[in-house]
Amino acid sequence: MTSSRVLTAVAWPYANGPRHIGHVSGFGVPSDVYARYMRMSGHQVLMVSGTDEHGTPISVQAENEGVPVRELADKYNRIIVEDLQGLGLSYDLFTRTTTKNHYRVTQEIFLSLHRNGYVVARPTRGAISPSTGRTLPDRYIEGTCPICGYESARGDQCDNCGNQLDPIDLKNPRSRINGETPQFVETEHFFLDLPALAESLTEWLKTREDWRPNVIKFSQHLIDDLRPRAITRDLDWGVPVPLDGWRDEPMKRLYVWFDAVIGYLSASIEWAARTGDPDAWKAWWQDPETVASYFMGKDNIVFHSVIWPGILLGHNGQGDRGGEPGTFGVLDLPTEVVSSEYLTMSGSKFSSSRGHVIYVGDFLREFGPDALRYFIAVAGPENQDTDFTWEEFVRRNNTELAAQWGNLVNRAVSMAWKNVGAIPQPGELQDVDRTLLDASRAAFDVVGEALSHSHFKHGITEVMRIVGLANQYLSETEPWKLKDDPARRDTVLWTVLQVVADCNVMFTPFLPHAAQKIYTMLGGEGVWAALPEVRTVSEDGGPDYPVLMGDYASAAAVWASQPIVAGTPLAKPEPLFAKLDDALAENGPAWAPIEATV
Repeated sequence: MTSSRVLTAVAWPYANGPRHIGHVSGFGVPSDVYARYMRMSGHQVLMVSGTDEHGTPISVQAENEGVPVRELADKYNRIIVEDLQGLGLSYDLFTRTTTKNHYRVTQEIFLSLHRNGYVVARPTRGAISPSTGRTLPDRYIEGTCPICGYESARGDQCDNCGNQLDPIDLKNPRSRINGETPQFVETEHFFLDLPALAESLTEWLKTREDWRPNVIKFSQHLIDDLRPRAITRDLDWGVPVPLDGWRDEPMKRLYVWFDAVIGYLSASIEWAARTGDPDAWKAWWQDPETVASYFMGKDNIVFHSVIWPGILLGHNGQGDRGGEPGTFGVLDLPTEVVSSEYLTMSGSKFSSSRGHVIYVGDFLREFGPDALRYFIAVAGPENQDTDFTWEEFVRRNNTELAAQWGNLVNRAVSMAWKNVGAIPQPGELQDVDRTLLDASRAAFDVVGEALSHSHFKHGITEVMRIVGLANQYLSETEPWKLKDDPARRDTVLWTVLQVVADCNVMFTPFLPHAAQKIYTMLGGEGVWAALPEVRTVSEDGGPDYPVLMGDYASAAAVWASQPIVAGTPLAKPEPLFAKLDDALAENGPAWAPIEATV
């Protein structure tokens, strides 16, 4: 990688309720591990996202809770912000889609597409709920796929065959909200003319040779059947359409999926304004050398590998019909689309409506961030659907995180602290010492290469391999038996402390909270792994709202083996990772759903 700048664009969690651990295993932890590694490697990183707050599901949930829509969005925006801060996700800005800035940027993108001929108005038949009169979004309509016969196809796409659909195409359509048969009425909407972008998208996709196989295969399949896709809906909650005859129409709004992907750009522009340099966003969006990596779950691949690139091509005037660049100039397309598979539980998708869910906030309050981050990194759905079980979570925590890494740190620091009180002065190294040190230093390249390509499981497994070697080294050298040979004892302890320091560097992207504690134990001062802060902001005198930001550039963590200095005072070691009660392995904590009953 030659670029000094990396845009980490993270999928926007929907603000109709708290997020569960399946969500953060797809968009949250992987993006943060990547961003932290890139910062430690010397790159300038811009990590942005926010809560997605428009669309019918928000309105439906507000009605269910008996509160105004904005009040509901405010409530869950705050909960999600606090959960993501607790998890340690290092956003440069985590904002929301209900800002004036986001409305302005979304409308400018729409107008650019409209001027270039990639947004067209046409009559269509929209799905309406007969009982409420409210528009039913495509994803809230389910039926039988007319192509493959799958009985649970959504109104926008069949998850079985992958084909793009319209709700009216479905056989036996039904509302996922209340099961009623939708009514289809004549209306007029704007459509993104994807067929007019197909040739340009195809040529661009051919250049994406290093994408994950599941992403590139799925995307190429979609290109073969592109059709115009509606970007407005009959709603009263969303971004107004910025055209005469439309902007004052109370029941016409830009659709949520269209404005949500534009959030990556609008959040970058808001970040620049909040940091005092309104043009700073351009370095991450108008430089072809910038690496732009997008993180999401597999159900959002189409929006990031086809639709968002199509919007950008149309805005740039680079679609099949040509055109002129829009207000924001020529914008960069994604470099990488990193899609995770599903984290399931007992073989089923997490479902808030069925109570089959583990919310992030509950998990953090019970177990803290390190246990969850470690599990997602080492056993998460990176390349295939992965089933979460309490048994596997407890096993990973107790036998790997606590018994291997935590135990190594505790043993090494405790022996040095009790015998010397500081990092010991090493004597002459023996072959066994050099072998371990060489393996530890060599791991930096292996782990770094893995993380730079978003291969998180491979990266953390390699760090754990070095941890295993260090534990084996301690067992074989037995420094606790070297009281009569303090020079050799101190050499062994210095060696293992150097490896602990190395492993702590490599663990930092995965376990920033623990990494800070270990850095302090080893005599470090100040911030090693910076954590996000909740900051209260406002916009043009509007209501206050929370955002996540952080001062990550001042952190001391650097991706390299940093020699420890003999004589540096050590802090008294403290337990890092709690060993969990084996009883949790059966059903989890009392608040968790019982897997066997689902």
